[in-house]
Amino acid sequence: MEKLIRNSSSWPRGIFTTAFAHRSLVAELTRREIQGKYRGANFGMLWTLISPFLMLAVYALAFGNILRSRWPQADSGGNSFALILFVGLIIHGFFAECISRAPLLVVGNPNYVKRVVFPLEVLPWPMVLSALFHLFTSLIAFLVLQILVDHRFAWQVVLFPVTIAPLFVLAMGVSWWLAALGVYFRDIGQVTSVVVTALLFTSTAIMPLSAVAPGIRWLFELNPLTFIIDQSRAVALWGHFPDWVGLGLYGLVALLFAYLGYGVFMVTKRGFADVI
Repeated sequence: MEKLIRNSSSWPRGIFTTAFAHRSLVAELTRREIQGKYRGANFGMLWTLISPFLMLAVYALAFGNILRSRWPQADSGGNSFALILFVGLIIHGFFAECISRAPLLVVGNPNYVKRVVFPLEVLPWPMVLSALFHLFTSLIAFLVLQILVDHRFAWQVVLFPVTIAPLFVLAMGVSWWLAALGVYFRDIGQVTSVVVTALLFTSTAIMPLSAVAPGIRWLFELNPLTFIIDQSRAVALWGHFPDWVGLGLYGLVALLFAYLGYGVFMVTKRGFADVI
């Protein structure tokens, strides 16, 4: 680790050159993030596949059998309700993991703050990449389930990474914002748990937009997850191509937000050592 830090350049000029300049450090920290989550567990890395199925079983029972939630495509026999739900849940899970952990990125690593040569701005990268790894292992579970249940899959699923890319950039921006704010406002971690739940129930993760009352539909449309979930379902389930214009605009806004978050982090990090 010491060698990786010494070999890193001192001042990357952008959010992506940050990761490139410290690529060895980011790769090592990402590996530790992934392995550390399952260290000591009897099934080890198998939990990356087991967890999505358990999560799906709970939500499918709650919303499919108990609350009797319905989806037009499922009612018409096009796709299983469980698969439709699964896509929304794994995308929400990715974003929720980033939001929940971001406020503790700096506070939870005081030893890194005290190292003058450690590039604190790289801390969000391993966390978001780890969450992305879990997202794609869940996608593998989804494809297996789709073949078993629907006996087919849409080849457009290869475009799934394209639909996720803007959300990945947004997650990086949110992580820099929350990591910086979490140092000075320790209560922000309590707020994010509420935000994560709100993002789930005000998105199309568990209900179609057509089922939402017109008076509050705007709330669902403003949710940053709704568009990505709908586009991901379009390529993974319906066999459609994504809305390229919509993804492009979303990506530009996410990129702007990410650069602002990175800038705030770089400015405020000068006082981290005084607070921690």
